[in-house]
Amino acid sequence: MSDWTAADLPSFAGRTVIVTGANSGLGLVTARELARAGARTILAVRNVDKGRDAAATMPGDVEVRRLDLQDLSSVKAFADGVSGVDVLVNNAGIMAVPYALTVDGFESQIGTNHLGHFALTNLLLPRLTDRVITVSSFMHVFGYLSLSDLNWKSRPYLAWPAYGASKLANLLFTSELQRRLAAAGSPVRALAAHPGYSATNLQGHTGNRFGSRIWDAGNKFFATDADFGARQTLYAVAQDVPGNTFVGPRFSMRGPTGAHWRTPLARNSAKAAGLWTLSEQLTGVEFPL
Repeated sequence: MSDWTAADLPSFAGRTVIVTGANSGLGLVTARELARAGARTILAVRNVDKGRDAAATMPGDVEVRRLDLQDLSSVKAFADGVSGVDVLVNNAGIMAVPYALTVDGFESQIGTNHLGHFALTNLLLPRLTDRVITVSSFMHVFGYLSLSDLNWKSRPYLAWPAYGASKLANLLFTSELQRRLAAAGSPVRALAAHPGYSATNLQGHTGNRFGSRIWDAGNKFFATDADFGARQTLYAVAQDVPGNTFVGPRFSMRGPTGAHWRTPLARNSAKAAGLWTLSEQLTGVEFPL
């Protein structure tokens, strides 16, 4: 474990980084710090106006491009506009929202948090040189992934279990991506990170007034700030750690940054391979290497 902070970032001059969901919260801090370190930083955001407001607070070479992870046509259009990238940070996400469907008919949490990023990553892989970091969560411990009902069509929808499943999917995706990269002889690394419990606007969009009040109290008295949460992602971006490392705070919510544990289900290679195959079928995007 390490007392590493964003102040320890090396120079990223001459490198291009994409951060999804970079207009607020952890994504904004992640993008800001990488821009400060000299990276050409692309803010991949659904709301371009908010993205521009965020970019105005950042130093250096910062560009805003539209990306709606709930619409695969938007994902493909974004990827088509990228000529090369060194680091992809799959940060955007939604948490414990009421049941809804994406443009392509996916349950919105698995669609945004996993399937959109799955498609984006695979579309960019032929032009990606260094690593992919996918932001998961400690909440993966409460997740169970049903490959026969990934989109909650035959079960009663439960917002928190659906969120946990999407964060479990992030870890299974990372491990299977790393396995495929290694088998293909690619130098690209797949990593995951989790922020602990950081106060961001993510908790204010659950659609549950009572739940939002609980989160407001938790954010006030227990949570760390977005800088701490983004530190875990930045460590995964910058440090020389093995592929498939899951970076997070030592004590799950707080503590120094380093490799973190994951549940046995999150290490299940058969489940990871099954999720990958299903994700290819649902998105129409395959591993390109």
